[in-house]
Amino acid sequence: MGRLLDVTVPLSPRVPTFPGDPCFQRHLVHDMATGAPCNVSEMVLGTHAGTHVDAPLHFIADGAPVEALPLRALVGPVRVVAVTDAAAVTAAHVRGWDLTGVERLLVRTRNSGTLASAEFRQDFVYLEPEAAQLLAARGLLLFGWDYLSIERFGSGDFAAHLALLGAGVVLVEGLDLSAAEPGDYRLACLPLCIVGADGAPARVVLETLP
Repeated sequence: MGRLLDVTVPLSPRVPTFPGDPCFQRHLVHDMATGAPCNVSEMVLGTHAGTHVDAPLHFIADGAPVEALPLRALVGPVRVVAVTDAAAVTAAHVRGWDLTGVERLLVRTRNSGTLASAEFRQDFVYLEPEAAQLLAARGLLLFGWDYLSIERFGSGDFAAHLALLGAGVVLVEGLDLSAAEPGDYRLACLPLCIVGADGAPARVVLETLP
């Protein structure tokens, strides 16, 4: 068994939230410190909190919800590529990657690690629509990103999301790939199975290959 890398951003009230989405909250409804026989928490959060999966239903009215996502897309070989010095990932970046045989792809940018700060950053690295179209055309099963959205902040047409989700690509956003060197791994990405949901928080782990 290879080394396991947890690339999930832990959920807490400090996790940044995309403007307009619900903030993460947790409180005890049964508390052993006050005499209850056990601890039980209640949580409030959005379906796109922290590390999460986007189902097609997020932007496509009749798209598949979370519980219909194919398990084959969520578990299997994955490639990590790095773009360290750009404000956006472009079509030129995509054309420069060797994606032969690749069905799952994660991109590490300077975003990685920034979700440890409670402040939402409007200047996060984003995916240009033409790059998203090229990735969709390659037949990817899953595409992962290291901030809360692949879309340029303030985008009004959501073209990157539509290109990938419209092609049936599962999107994973909010990853922390700081410790993931470029290369090949095995991926396990398990979102909460919430019936009818447009997205869901996920635990995402990479396993290094022998």
